[in-house]
This record gives sequence, C-alpha cells and structure tokens, in this order.
Amino acid sequence: IMLLTDPEVESSLLISSDEGATTRSTASASTSSACCSTQQEDWILAYSHEQKLYSSVEFGRRWQLVHERVAPNRFYCAGMSPCRLQNCTDANKVGMVQVHQRVSWGWEGGHFQGSFFTNELNDLHVISTDENRVVAAVQEWNQNETYNLYVSDTSGVFYTLALENVVSSMGVEGNVMVDLYEVAGIKGMFLANKKTDNQVKTHITYNRGRDWRLLQAPSKDLHGNAVHCLLPYCSLHLHLHVSANPYTSGNIASRESAPGIIVASGSIGSELTTTNVSVFITSDAGNTWRQIFNEEYAVLFLDQGGALVSIRHTPLSIRHLWLSFDEGRQWNKFSFTNTPLFVDGVLGEPGEETLIMTIFGHVSHRSEWQLVKIDFRSIFNRRCTEEDYQTWHLHNQGEPCLMGVKRIYRKLKPTSRCVMGKSYSVSMTTGPCECTEADFECDYGYERRSNGRCSHAFWFHPSSMSRSCTTGMTFLNSTGYRKVVSNNCTAGVSTEYTARRQQCPSQAPRGLHLVTSEGTLTGTLGLNVTFLVFLEEGDGARTSITLDFGDGHALTYSNVSSIEDGIKHIYKAVGIYRVSAVGENGLGSETATLYLHVICEMTCDLPVFRSESCDLPVSRCFFLYYGIDISPLITLEGSVSCTFSQEGVNTVTVQVSAGSSIMQDRKTIAVHEYFRSHLLAFSSNLDEHNPDVPEWRLDVSRVIKNSLIQATSVREDQLLVTVLPGLPTAAEFFLLPDKQLTDGKLSEVLLNALNQNLVQFTLRPGVQVTVYAAHLSAAPLVDTSQTHSGSAMLMLLSVVVVGLAVFVVYKFKRKIPGLNVYAQMQNEKEQEMMSPADPTVATPPSSQRDLVHSLEILDAESTSQPIGKDGL
Repeated sequence: IMLLTDPEVESSLLISSDEGATTRSTASASTSSACCSTQQEDWILAYSHEQKLYSSVEFGRRWQLVHERVAPNRFYCAGMSPCRLQNCTDANKVGMVQVHQRVSWGWEGGHFQGSFFTNELNDLHVISTDENRVVAAVQEWNQNETYNLYVSDTSGVFYTLALENVVSSMGVEGNVMVDLYEVAGIKGMFLANKKTDNQVKTHITYNRGRDWRLLQAPSKDLHGNAVHCLLPYCSLHLHLHVSANPYTSGNIASRESAPGIIVASGSIGSELTTTNVSVFITSDAGNTWRQIFNEEYAVLFLDQGGALVSIRHTPLSIRHLWLSFDEGRQWNKFSFTNTPLFVDGVLGEPGEETLIMTIFGHVSHRSEWQLVKIDFRSIFNRRCTEEDYQTWHLHNQGEPCLMGVKRIYRKLKPTSRCVMGKSYSVSMTTGPCECTEADFECDYGYERRSNGRCSHAFWFHPSSMSRSCTTGMTFLNSTGYRKVVSNNCTAGVSTEYTARRQQCPSQAPRGLHLVTSEGTLTGTLGLNVTFLVFLEEGDGARTSITLDFGDGHALTYSNVSSIEDGIKHIYKAVGIYRVSAVGENGLGSETATLYLHVICEMTCDLPVFRSESCDLPVSRCFFLYYGIDISPLITLEGSVSCTFSQEGVNTVTVQVSAGSSIMQDRKTIAVHEYFRSHLLAFSSNLDEHNPDVPEWRLDVSRVIKNSLIQATSVREDQLLVTVLPGLPTAAEFFLLPDKQLTDGKLSEVLLNALNQNLVQFTLRPGVQVTVYAAHLSAAPLVDTSQTHSGSAMLMLLSVVVVGLAVFVVYKFKRKIPGLNVYAQMQNEKEQEMMSPADPTVATPPSSQRDLVHSLEILDAESTSQPIGKDGL
C-alpha cells in the first residue's frame, strides 16, 4: 500500500508491506505526487515540489533522481514491461513524457531520450501507453481548444500524426479532457470527436488511427420510423466523456468482458449537439447502431455484459430502472423503491461479474442519503451452458482483416437469459491475413497525400535518418511507411513497405555543435570547464575532432563517439577565449565556435572602502566578433555597422551579456559585389499555416528554393531564398552572378516561371501553395564601382547586425534588467537575416534610435549613482 499525505499538511510518501498494519516514510518531505507501474508493483515514480522526478525499483527503499525541471502533472507510468535502470533496451522500457517544447521519453541507463514531433508543442497529454507504443494528444502552435493525435513507433521516440483537431474541454478541477475514447475489449479501436469547419463530428478507427470514418446513423428511430441520414452529410455523433467520479456514469461505456458492445449518449445530424440527446448501442463494434432511449440514461454492465441496467438521468425523483438481457433490444421496467428518490449516483460492486448494484440519493433536499442495494441474482434461474454462446466475427464494414488478423469472439446469445458468473472469460480465435497497404501507416517525417501514398513532409530530410550511421555498418532506410504497432499481418506487400537495411553511406561531417556542459558561455578562473561536441550528420566513428581551447592548448580525438562525456579544461587567466572544434573525415570538415568569458568569482561585499577595487558586472552590453578575431567590438548600442572589403563568406557572432549570464547567436553572411533580388508572394492559404518561427521559415525557404530550381535552369549555388518574418507571408530570392549567362537573362527565366504559376510546393496534404513574383521589376543592381561598393556593403551588413542584435535581445529579454519595455515594443519589428538582406535598406528608423536612447536613460536611472561615459 502506498499513501501520499496532504501536501498542505505534511507532504510525505508512506509505504506499507503488511496491508497497512505499519507504515514508514520513504521519500523526502517535498513529495507532491506519485504513481506506480501498471505491471511491476515495486516500481514507483515520485514528483517533488522542486520539479524533480525520482524513481524506485524497490518500492521506495532506495531512490534515484531521474530528471529535473519536469512539468507538473506531466509524467506518466507507462504500461510497458519494466526494466532495471541500468539494463534497459529499446524494446523494454518504462516511459514518461516531459514537455517543454521538446519531449523526453524512456528510461535507459537512467537517461532520457528525446522524442520527435512534427511541430512546435503548446501542450501534451498521454492518452494510452500499451504494447510498446504511446498515443499522445498534442496541442500545436495554432490550436486553442483542439488537439492533434500522434502515435509513436515501438521505441516511443518518433511520432506520426493520426488525427487532427480533436476537441477538448476543461474538467471541473481544471484538467484538460480530450474527446478520445479507447474501446475496451478490441485493441486498436478508438472513437474521437474531430472539429471540421466549426462542426464536431465523431469518427471511428479500427487500426490505431491509420484510417478514420464517420459513424453510420441507425436506420430506424426508437419508434421504428425510418431515419433519413446519408453520409457524409449526416451521421451519428457521440459524447465521449468518461466520468472521473466512480459513483456516476459517463457518456460512453464498454467492457473487456463484452467485446463489441458500446453504449453512448449522442445525437444524429450534421454535427454533435447537446440538445435532443439520445442513448445508442452497438453490438458489432460500431458497424451498426440502435437507439435505445430518447433521453439521457446511465447504463451499467451486469454479469460481465450479459445484462444491462439503465437508470434515467433527471433532476426529478424516480423509483424505476430498466433491465435488458438481449444487448438493449428489449427493456423490462422494475421498481427499486417504494418512495421516489432523487438519485445522486449508482455504484456497481467490484468485479465485472457482479449482479449487485447500489443506488444512493435522498428523499428530499433536506434528508440524509438513502442507499438502496439491489440484488439481481433472483431474476436468473440457471447458469449459462455452451449452447448459450455463439461466435461473432469482428469486422469493419464487412472487412474481416483488422490489425492484420481475423478475430472471432465467443459471445453470449442475445436470446439467452442465464448467469455467466466468475468462471466466464472472453474467448477469441485469430486467423492470419496477408499484409495490404492498409496495414501500414506513414513513417515519421512522411504524410499521406490525396492519392493515398506517403511522401516526406516539406520540413523532413530523409537522409537525416542515417546521420548516426557508421561507415561499414548498416541502417534501416525507411520506405515512408511503417507497420501499425501490434499489427500481425504477414507476407503480402510487407517487403514493399517495410524499411530496407542498407549500407551506411559515407558522409562528410555536418551540423557540428560545441557547447559547455552547463549551457553557459562563462567559466570560472581555476575551475574545470566541460565542453561537449555533437555531430548531427556524418560518420562519427571516423570523424576526428580537434578542440582548440583558445589559450594555446588543443586536443585531438580520433572520433566523436570517444568524447561523449565531454572534454574538461582549466583556464589560468581571465579573458575572452575563442574555442573552436573542427570535425574532419575523408569527405570534408565542419567547424563550430563559441566565445567563452573566463571570469573571477565576485569577492567584494558592499559597502567597500573608497580605495578598494571591486569588479561589478555591466548590466547589459553586446559583444560582436567578426571572422576569427577574438577581440570583440563591445557596445551598449542596439546596432553596429561594419564593412567587408572582399567577397566571400563571413561569420558574425553576437553575444549579449547581463551580469554573469551570456547568450550567443551566429549568422553566416555571403558578401558579393552585386546581385539581383526579387520579392515573392504566395497564395493566401500559406498564411493559415505560418507559425512565424525561424525554424519554419528556414524549412519553407529551402522548399521554395528547390521549387525554383526544378522549374528553371538556375544552379543551386546561384540562388538564395529567405522567408521574411511576419504576416502576410513574404519572401525574397537573391540571384548571384553567373559567368556564362547574364544575370538579367536568369532573372527573366525565374520571373517567367513565377508568372506562369510553375513554382508550387505542397505544404501539407491538401495544401498546395503557389509562389508569385510580387513585382516584375528587379531590384537595383548594387553598383560595382569603387566609389559605391563600400557603401553598399555597409548598408547590407548594417541590416544584418541590427537583426542579430534585436534577435539576441528578444531571446534574452527576460534576463536583462531594463530591457523588457524595449523588447516588447520591438516585437512587431523583429528583423532576422537568414541570407543576404535587401540592399536597399540602409539604417534603422528614427523610432528605433529613439528607443535605444530611452533605454540608456532607463539603465542609468536603475543604478544608485549615475555612471558617466568615461566610467564605462
């Protein structure tokens, strides 16, 4: 037994191994919530007020810190086979989910693995965690009251979209309730309420979200009259809320012991309504439905589903209930009390085989609770025999192969009136099915198009799945499909759709990252600084790494994988050090750089003597680094101009400092003597799917560039495309000069393709975007004469540096005193430079200069004594 005391009183976790005779405290006093594994009684997760998650595999005798900064109520004990923390494999894990724009999952050696979704996340709820897969409801950037359903692979790491815009509501305790119902007794079967064109419609799936369809309404109403309801304009819609109160029934119910029987409240029409609610039942797992009541009733299962009891939902006093022995086809009326009762709730005895239930309520609003215990055993006169059962074939609109098998159940005949009892168990036989395309869902990074085929999404790089590959080894190359989890089909098209094992390609290093273990850009004099190096793509085992600490010391390692624990170094002098990592193999190299500020710990305490020196951190300043120079340009201004005298690729690094905290951003700038640029516009449907985040703009820029290249003869190295921040969505392409063709001729080729609507791309299934030329006249060529080239480069780099400064300020605004007002006012004017900016833009507007000036005044006012220019 595990007891969690009231956090407001004691906040401790107590355990008992002798059925409560004795208890002992097992966790720290800060424990606020806990959960147990569904399959291993000794496994416990405990959550503290400090947002730390602890685990125990010995029922609280010893604890281990699993993760820090875990969001409240966002950890889950998954129903997977547990494993020891030090001995977990991909197929045997206990999973939790932690959300903060990224998701972590799984125990493997005590470490979490990252999980991958397709979009930015606002919120996440785990719906189901069985059979080594997770069903999660995810709220994305553009959603307020709806969630998207995602289904994971068997590792719980890669998620694919199963259903969009599932409606949600807020519970009485502030908890989010998603309108998704997992049908008991039939694996892979779900019901969901989806919002389409502001109408809520109920959909059903038999293969874990691979395919969904509307529910066919009953052909007749309760009185035998024909119901004229044609799909897709009219269908049956159900309320899918399950009651959190054990004494009241929800809107829908099903049981493991009664496969195929579902009872739910709902309505018939074009959408789900809260008026004219009736009760419906299905005996064949949602293929056909019958209306059993024309108003709301609570329905309970008796004798493992062999009988159904219903009682009316009403604020009036009642004394009757209804009993059915034939799956709701006929109902018999019984009186359960002589005095009408205002019913507050109904409670079945523990166990699905029960024939006893309790109704409680009050005779009047002033009376105490009255309990009525009902024993239905006297109604039945015999036990069920084998002749009372029949076989039932599960199907979906006549299709018998579901989840790769044919399932045949043994069920009680509707005409039999007998007691199944405790000895009854559900019996099911299965038959094999050949694999078809319907047994496979789209793999991670792929989306189903209108033709039914899965092709990769615009943001996905198929080659990235082999990024951790080692030359000489093999990897599974996705075909764009993966078998639905728990699907047991064989042969058929399995070979065509299953991922193929291929030799790892030889890859040059790409995406090299260099960070400190603490994620900061500061180090303390005389203490270890740990550097971590990560490689996104390339053969890590054959890529050597050279780390230059910037103080005359460097180390070289034969491969990336050998330095997973980091590289430690001690600096012996205060200063700014350019730390660089170079990854190199036979196919290429990649470089990553950071600028580390090594400082002394602040030792002075106020007040100080007049002659005593004391170093205090500057409240805010910017450090700008150009190329490999380690002497930064330090400024308090929000913009800096710089001129590059030569063509080529240059790197600009901007750091913003507030006290001992530093943030850094870096951009690569291509400098050319001249180029042409044109503004681009898009069909209006793009704005509806534009989250206006840098990652999305970068992905769309890449897709536009590829579309332009496919529609014209322009080479990849001649074209740059950037999507601009803000709405409506706009972009600009930059055409670099060609030695063989004049840039004017290439501009004409590009404009002709744009004007003929030849440049299009698919953003997502059903969303085809057309790219247009915003205007037909080209932007002026930058003058290549000696007199103006420097001025042109000045204007270009001015915009770039302003963009970098504002971007860093915006990301760091919460940590910099006096910056909040400035950052908020500038939010609508944020400028980013993903590639060369419009050369016609010269300097920041006067309003921006005024804001910077007023910011300096705020900084001066925030100090106890004015600081003069010379002092700075």
